[in-house]
Amino acid sequence: MPALACCVDAALAPPGYAFFAGDCSSLPSPVQVPPAPTTAVEDAPHWSPSLSAALYKIDCWGVPYFAVNSSGNVTVRPHGVDTLVHQEIDLLKVVKKASDPKSTGGLGLQLPLIIRFPDVLKNRLECLQSAFDFAIQSRSYEAHYQGVYPVKCNQDRYVVEDIVRYGSPFRFGLEAGSKPELLLAMSCLCKGSPEALLVCNGFKDSEYVSLALVARKLALNTVIVLEQEEELDLVLGLARKMCVRPVIGVRAKLRTKHSGHFGSTSGEKGKFGLTTTQILRVVKKLEQSSMLDCLQLLHFHIGSQIPTTALLADGVGEAAQIYCELVRLGANMQVFDVGGGLGIDYDGSRSSESDLSVAYSMEEYALAVVQAVKFVCDRKNVKHPVLCSESGRAIVSHHSILIFEAVSASVPNAGSVTPFGLQYLVDGLSDDARNLTSAAIRGEYETCFVYADQLKQRCVEKFKEGSIGMEQMAAVDALCEFVCNAVGAAEPVRTYHVNLSVFTSIPDLWGIGQLFPIVPIHRLDERPAVRGILSDLTCDSDGKVDKFIGGESSLPLHDIGGGGNGGWYYLGMFLGGAYEEALGGVHNLFGGPSVVRVSQSDGPHSFAVTSAVPGPSCSDVLRFMQHEPELMFETLKHRAEEICPHDVDREDGNNHGGLDHAALASSLAQSFHNMPYLVTSCSLSALNVGGFYLEDDFNSATDSAPAGDDDQWSYCCA
Repeated sequence: MPALACCVDAALAPPGYAFFAGDCSSLPSPVQVPPAPTTAVEDAPHWSPSLSAALYKIDCWGVPYFAVNSSGNVTVRPHGVDTLVHQEIDLLKVVKKASDPKSTGGLGLQLPLIIRFPDVLKNRLECLQSAFDFAIQSRSYEAHYQGVYPVKCNQDRYVVEDIVRYGSPFRFGLEAGSKPELLLAMSCLCKGSPEALLVCNGFKDSEYVSLALVARKLALNTVIVLEQEEELDLVLGLARKMCVRPVIGVRAKLRTKHSGHFGSTSGEKGKFGLTTTQILRVVKKLEQSSMLDCLQLLHFHIGSQIPTTALLADGVGEAAQIYCELVRLGANMQVFDVGGGLGIDYDGSRSSESDLSVAYSMEEYALAVVQAVKFVCDRKNVKHPVLCSESGRAIVSHHSILIFEAVSASVPNAGSVTPFGLQYLVDGLSDDARNLTSAAIRGEYETCFVYADQLKQRCVEKFKEGSIGMEQMAAVDALCEFVCNAVGAAEPVRTYHVNLSVFTSIPDLWGIGQLFPIVPIHRLDERPAVRGILSDLTCDSDGKVDKFIGGESSLPLHDIGGGGNGGWYYLGMFLGGAYEEALGGVHNLFGGPSVVRVSQSDGPHSFAVTSAVPGPSCSDVLRFMQHEPELMFETLKHRAEEICPHDVDREDGNNHGGLDHAALASSLAQSFHNMPYLVTSCSLSALNVGGFYLEDDFNSATDSAPAGDDDQWSYCCA
């Protein structure tokens, strides 16, 4: 009799014969159902870091900034292709430096963690400038390139300041789309190149326009780009009142657009821009006001993540025709702004078929722009304009890595059949048992699975009717799971629970289905044992990651607790430096991650942490939603004094777990100061009676409280 039939018979035997304990380890699996599509890499007989690099496509999307070292850890190459071997930075060492307690030389920061690499930012700027410089030189273009960074991509102070500083030799400027962005751009560009452009986009009111004109008065190279025709009257009126002669640009609403998600803002029905008819009216009004010489810039935007250089050249060619027509009409045109659209390769496929990739390099992008503009201008006998682009995604995406921790994983766990449940199977389900046993004897394993599923559904209905109890239902569940395991049809994909909020840190994944490379940052010298999806901390079914680059619905992962890392399993989300931080919310009141800036150095580990900022505390996120943490604490402290009025044992002998009101208040105060995320890296000994972190224990275990005295509440120590 086949093994499965024997086991089914044993499971259904009367009490006193044999009891199924849910252990399938000794059973053969006649039908092997693969857990997920595997690649030739996963089937390799021996494992190595290079195989992991291929499996997770790090060799594709990661070039030239990310690799895997001989220890199986992801490394960062801060200078791109010019990075020397000894300059590579081991990500795991950075994480350990950031998260280890201060008492052991760490920074005491809690995960999740954003690691910024300003050297990568600098390299991206240099590569972009170099790409345009080469295209201009090779095509004998008679003007230069000077880009602007759209601060909406990442408004972090250090990111913007780094771009202005690193871009100053290239006259690199900033683009703003709101009044706060304009204020920060004005402030930062005071330390930048005087030739750097300050491009003012977005919808405008009188305050916005006045601010832009003030920037002009402060000798910043400011251009007010008209997004709507009626903005012109506002600009002209305020310019006369403030005695400022503005520099004006127009955003053209092109007919060229691409069909992907990121092309929806372009084309004739796009959200922004002026039609050719509207542009002609602007020219006429400027001419009547004797201010046509103020019109100096043409701006357009085909859409983000432009998939091909053919589409790019088509749009640039259309815009170049408009530019030349404006020159013919008498405008003092100087700058040709191609907007955003320079894409990055999120999945390493270098394909034009999806929003996750582009079919060109940075060099090919620059060459397509230069050639298209030169062709039209030469044909129209128009002087070559200064070229400008607003390439935010391509500049900042690579420099930032989100690190988070998998804290647990679901494990297939077949229950056991109790004698009571077993008796129910024998007495009440004889027909189903016979069908299942007969199919097993015949070796019809797929039929066994069908019968087991029918048995389960029938019992579910009986349970809902109240005719069977939990013990019988558990017995049926155990039997069905046993059958699934035996025939190889058990659910192969595990759920890894990660210390993260998708809504806060990866909002584009939830909102628009944007995928980012997610990779274990260590143990890549080991073969991944399972496949899994990621489930975050939020109380929301959408808080998960179950789609990955390459069209995969699960990710190759390692068992948590292996690899000699104390049970910690770290994952990194890459290429997320654009948009994610600004878009994230506070769903479930989870705040943003901790942040460190890491620069390449000649020290023992090739890096130095130049700044470290803990993530928002519970009080920070509560305050964001208009709560008052100080008053909340006082309410709880007063309740503690009422419930535990004395520091001695109560007469009834109950001292509430050994915590008097002073200790309770101290623990509550510490809770307000802690981050909302799970504290996974501290010792369990820090947990004291009642499930609170006592202040002394917490500080000795994690040493992660905010350092400054000014940050401490006066009543933290009750």
